[in-house]
Amino acid sequence: MDQYPEQYEPVQYHWFYNQQERGRDSWQPFSRKDSSRLEEAHERVGGGDVDVVVATEGRRYDVRLAERLRYAVYWEQEPSEVRRCSWFHKGNKEMMYTPHTEAISNLLEEAYMVSVTLSEWRRHLVLPTGENVILHNPKLMTQHPVPCRDFPPSPSERTQPRTLKRGVENISVEIPQGEPDTVDHLVFMVHGIGPACDLRMRGIVQCVNEFRSTSLALISSHFSSVEDASDIGCVEFLPINWHKVLHSETTGVDRDIERITLPSISRLRQFGNDTVLDLFFYNSATYCQTIVDTVGSEINRLHSIFLQRQPHFSGGVSVAGHSLGSLILFDLLTNQKPESQGTDLEKTALQQEDLSPSSKSSRSSLKSLEEVLLSSGLEDHLKVLQREEIDLEALMLCSERDLKDLGIPLGPCKKIMSYMKKLEYHSPAGGADQTGPRSQTTERNNSSELRTLIQECPPTTSAVAYQHFDVGIGQVSVHYPQFSFHPKAFFALGSPIGMFLTVRGLKRIDPGYSFPTCGSFYNIFHPFDPVAYRIEPMILPPDVCVPPMLIPHHKGRKRMHLELKEGLTRVGSDLLGSLRMVWQSFSSVPASALAEGGATETAVSPADEMEDCLADQEEEKVLTVGRLNRGRRIDYVLQEKPIESFNEYLFAIQSHLCYWYENSHTTCMVLEENSTCYLQKLGTF
Repeated sequence: MDQYPEQYEPVQYHWFYNQQERGRDSWQPFSRKDSSRLEEAHERVGGGDVDVVVATEGRRYDVRLAERLRYAVYWEQEPSEVRRCSWFHKGNKEMMYTPHTEAISNLLEEAYMVSVTLSEWRRHLVLPTGENVILHNPKLMTQHPVPCRDFPPSPSERTQPRTLKRGVENISVEIPQGEPDTVDHLVFMVHGIGPACDLRMRGIVQCVNEFRSTSLALISSHFSSVEDASDIGCVEFLPINWHKVLHSETTGVDRDIERITLPSISRLRQFGNDTVLDLFFYNSATYCQTIVDTVGSEINRLHSIFLQRQPHFSGGVSVAGHSLGSLILFDLLTNQKPESQGTDLEKTALQQEDLSPSSKSSRSSLKSLEEVLLSSGLEDHLKVLQREEIDLEALMLCSERDLKDLGIPLGPCKKIMSYMKKLEYHSPAGGADQTGPRSQTTERNNSSELRTLIQECPPTTSAVAYQHFDVGIGQVSVHYPQFSFHPKAFFALGSPIGMFLTVRGLKRIDPGYSFPTCGSFYNIFHPFDPVAYRIEPMILPPDVCVPPMLIPHHKGRKRMHLELKEGLTRVGSDLLGSLRMVWQSFSSVPASALAEGGATETAVSPADEMEDCLADQEEEKVLTVGRLNRGRRIDYVLQEKPIESFNEYLFAIQSHLCYWYENSHTTCMVLEENSTCYLQKLGTF
């Protein structure tokens, strides 16, 4: 009886949430910081039904204590169950412990308290599920399954009880300390084609979550010894999902494509419809508008929510895009307008809103609409538009289908759409000031001067219209939304921007061009990525050829196989130079003949060659590459893994998807650029 004398101590609770993985329950612990907050809130309300909301996981999730549910804040996700856990069970073939429900945990805790207080062990307890629990001693407690009443249990069933553990400290689970309360920087991440972002077929939310976890781990490992590490915040990464909206029932594209898809090789065709077709959708004026509207509005929406939940945030905001997502961001950033600029329509609307009542503004808009229709000989349709309260601004947003739905015949529809396109192209709002990169020598962002760069409008029967400029790029003619902030940096991961610009007819980017509202641009790619293309050759003169900048290892060095390869190359160069000198000493004419025959070429020593090589590398470092990245280098290449060097083709697809996971080098570069405090203390990077 006195073999296990001890005093009863209440169990320490820890909060867990249920995360579905491949259709199975996977209980994950909250961080110690979040669990303490949940426990404090639970004790404050006395465990009652009071609806208390606790923000967790960097304020990305809200936990409603009364409901015991965890809700995502920034993206759509099914609510997940939350438990206040103290007792756990695990089978012999299971890897992780599963927490008991709070009701069963209370029963087990009462039985344990009685056993400890009375020093009576081998106590039996029947759970509400019918399972039998035996408390052998404080270190050994088992849970036996319900016996089958129809026929005797097999020997394996009789000998496989489940292990019981009390308290989270007695189970093998990694509990994070918690994220910093301060956010130094915010990064919006836009995915590429298809619903899956990596080889594990995970969506953008899961991939960004892992990217964020890698960032937190790097900050913790590199600044754990810094005295003022508590002052260092984190970088928040938020996902932007446009694929779900494009392929929703609202657009109906999946339904339309399914009707014309052949039944053969169905899985391959379905994969192509879900992924490759996104490239063609983006080059369609109709669906390109849907994509850019979704990305722009979603970024602004999440930015607004973030500021509400982080009222003391004073850091910068950046954007990052993978694959097609980088091209979407490139087009959006190209079409941003500084705050000092703006469309005449926006300025007029603001003036009318401030100085005139709404009725006067409406009459003014309708009067301008009447002038437009009169000048086009379409005044007969004015009453139809006035009945639907369509002014000139609303008319510019209407599609041909909208006009047909109003009962306007095909001919007038075409005339109105043609006039609206010309009005848009020849206005400061829709001209080259939006899409054309600015010249380095003159102020080409002046609207009157940029109008001279506009080519003739395409035929009105064309489904896709493009804008071309001498110093700009060809883009689908859509309305590009404006961000509610000025991005600090733009990161393109595995980006085909260079290829698309070339296909659009742009041979060279003006060295004087920079994004209107974004100061930095980084084109990051894996050397074996089949989708990635460079940007710098489109800016530099044709006779200047420099390799991309090598991104350093997150531990501050090159990978061993790259150092070995570089060393062997250097040794081979030195050996070749030495052999050349020896051969020249044997084959050269005598010294007297040299005096008689005149001077000959001077041999270059390996040391001189090495000095020249180092000089070339120094020139690359000080090379000025346009203004897209404030004169700094733009193209950055990752270091391939040793196994990837054996066969480039075998790892090609994986190389295009490697940016989300198992790649700390990309995360390090984002951290270096995005936070001033990291730049001041990132000596180890």
